[in-house]
Amino acid sequence: LSLTGYIQACRGLMISAVCLGFFGAVFGLVGMKCTKVGGSDQTKAKIACLAGLIFILSGLCSMTSCSLYANRITSEFFDPSFVAQKYELGAALFIGWAGASLCIIGGIIFCFSIAENSNSARRGYAYNGATSVMSSRTKVHNSVPDKTSPKHFDKNAYV
Repeated sequence: LSLTGYIQACRGLMISAVCLGFFGAVFGLVGMKCTKVGGSDQTKAKIACLAGLIFILSGLCSMTSCSLYANRITSEFFDPSFVAQKYELGAALFIGWAGASLCIIGGIIFCFSIAENSNSARRGYAYNGATSVMSSRTKVHNSVPDKTSPKHFDKNAYV
């Protein structure tokens, strides 16, 4: 607890982002149409939309944490009166921004994909029965059709 306030704030935001992402994943699994848990399709759509909102909130927490830390680093780096060790933006910040962006985009897509399917009614298709199809075995392969049926059957009659 001896760290500065902005680092503790970044830590808290990242922990909350991870916890929100976990609960978003659990709600996302329950809200998917391919699972048996969760009730009717309308209930599943509401749960999935909630999961999308949680993913968006998780991405915003992560984006805020990375941006807060990057703002502090750049302000210290360009301050000529700051004499302590200066840091630069590293790969962890860029990975954090990319992960937060993907989480926000995934949450938006999750919300819209479920909302689209819940509003449209399913159409039923009537089964008309099988139609008879003349197969190649029932066709006569002679160039001149013969009106009389053969009296005897040999091995070539079925080929």
